[in-house]
Amino acid sequence: MASIAVCPGSFDPVTYGHLDIIRRGAGIFEQVYVCVLNNSSKKPLFTVEERCELLREVTKDIPNITVETSQGLLIDYMKRKNAKVILRGLRAVSDFEYEMQGTSMNRVLDESIETFFMMTNNQYSFLSSSIVKEVAKYKGSVSELVPPEVDLALQYKFNKG
Repeated sequence: MASIAVCPGSFDPVTYGHLDIIRRGAGIFEQVYVCVLNNSSKKPLFTVEERCELLREVTKDIPNITVETSQGLLIDYMKRKNAKVILRGLRAVSDFEYEMQGTSMNRVLDESIETFFMMTNNQYSFLSSSIVKEVAKYKGSVSELVPPEVDLALQYKFNKG
C-alpha cells in the first residue's frame, strides 16, 4: 500500500515553519496532500484560493506534494484520498495539548487514522502565521520567515488597505 499523508492547516500564510514540515514529510511519505482548511475560529487574511496558490508556488519543486482544499471534516477528506496518516508539526508543549484534542477526536471518528507529529526545526519554533501577519501589518520585515512569494503577497495585502 502506498504511504499517503495529509498535512492539513489554514496556512494563512504559509511560513518556513510549515514548509519545513511539508518538505520533511515529503521525504518520508510517497504522497503528501497539503489540505488548506478554513478555520471558522480565525479571520483569514488570504482567501482559501490565495493560500492554495501560494502553497503551490512554494512547493512546486517537490514532486510528491499536491495542494488542495476541502470543506467539512478532515476525516472525510482522508477517506477520499485513501490516506491513513495526518501529518502535523509541533513547535512547543502548547501545540501538543491542542493537537492531542484534535487527534483524539479524529480517532473517535475513524480509529484507522494515525497522526504523525514532527517537531519543527528549532529555528522556526517561535514562528506562527499570526506573528508573521502582525509584523507585516506594521511594515516589519518577514523575509526570513516566509518565502519571497509570500512576502510580496503580504506587502500587497497590507499596502492596498
